[in-house]
Formats: sequence, C-alpha cells, structure tokens
Amino acid sequence: MVKDIKLAVLIDGDNIPSKYIKEMMEEIAKYGTPTIKRIYGDWTKPQLGKWKTILLENAITPIQQYGYTTGKNATDSAMIIDAMDILYSKNVNGFCLVSSDSDFTRLATRLRESGMQVYGIGEKKTPDPFIVACDKFIYLEILEPYSETKDEKGKSKKPIFEKITPKVIKFLKQSVSDAADEDGWAFLGDVGSLILKKQPNFDSRNFGFEKLTPLFKSLNQFEIDQRVQSGGRFKLIYVRNK
Repeated sequence: MVKDIKLAVLIDGDNIPSKYIKEMMEEIAKYGTPTIKRIYGDWTKPQLGKWKTILLENAITPIQQYGYTTGKNATDSAMIIDAMDILYSKNVNGFCLVSSDSDFTRLATRLRESGMQVYGIGEKKTPDPFIVACDKFIYLEILEPYSETKDEKGKSKKPIFEKITPKVIKFLKQSVSDAADEDGWAFLGDVGSLILKKQPNFDSRNFGFEKLTPLFKSLNQFEIDQRVQSGGRFKLIYVRNK
C-alpha cells in the first residue's frame, strides 16, 4: 500500500520522449500521489506538438519557457526555480525529476538535503552524477510495454536486459552480508533498501525480473527461506549467501 506521500512531478519536455508518459505516470503512482504535475519546454517549437494530447489525458500542466539564448537550456533554469518555490511552500513530501540531463544533479542533492524524497526518471544515457544524487532512479526503457516495443521497421522486438555479471553477483552478496544477522540470514526487504542506498538505479526489471525475489531465486549463489509471519497472513522472504 502506497503511503500518503505527495509528490511534485517536474518533467524536462526537451529531454524526455513523449511515448513513455503513460507508463511513467503509472510508475510514479507506486511511490505516492502526484499532486503537482508540470512539464517544461518551448511549446512554440513544432517538435513538442506531439505532447499536447498526452498532457490533457494525464492532467499535466505545460509551462512555457522560451529559449532566450542559443546553446543555453532555459528549461533547466525554469524547472530549478519552480522546484525551489515548491520546496519552500512545504506542500509536498517528495519530488520526481524526469530528465536524462546531469544539470539537475545539484537540484536533486539540494532537495534531499532539505529532507525531500527524490525519485529520478530518465533514459539509460543519463549520467551517473544525476543518478546517484537521487534516492531511487528508474530507467524509462524498462517501463515500455514489451508488446509495444517495435524496431525501425515496425516489427515487434524483444526487450534487451542487462546481464547478471560477476560484478553484480558480488554487489548482491555484499549487500546480503551487510544486512544479515549472526546466522547470515537477511530480510529481503532490508536488502532491497540497502541496495538502493548503495546504487539508486539498481532495479530487478533491468535484468528481466519484475521483483527482487525472483531475481535472487534465479541465482545459485543464494539460499531463500520463506517464513510465515505471526498470524499466518504474510510470508517474509529471507536470503543468505551460500
């Protein structure tokens, strides 16, 4: 169940493809209620015209920002100014910054310094500084419905997942060890929280798994134990390194 967290969703319209918007808004709803939804760009430009219908369908407010100087991104400045105004209004508990631009790194850091929860959403080309400045970073590519993924010729194509390399295994094993009790067992919920603190862009969906539990179950390097909670309503998943 999603906690009553009010989120301000600020979208860099010059930097994000419109095709992801529906899935992106559904993803954001998992973390809280988007009470403020704004997208920034120069709406006099023809390339932003495809956003218009999508904005109406998702109740997103377009903010006009003219490009006053060639080579400078005025959209970034407008988003940053609005974000600080919203922060000082104290009407939200967190922010969702939607961009693949590293220029928002300092903004994300500043918001977190003020106690805000910050979610970042962008493409896989997003630079690391912006990613690590967020509490959690979600790649847009993993939100696209598999059935609608097409190649340049219009044919359906399979999504490309990241490989589970020895480096990933080492990272997971260390995280389990850090969260484990004296017997080596760690509650998977605690492991997941620790993983995000270490690596905000780590997501089981990047590897083709909808949740963290099936990801761990697929790996021979870990033991899994399901424990029934007192009352017998829920099963708690624990993991241990082999």
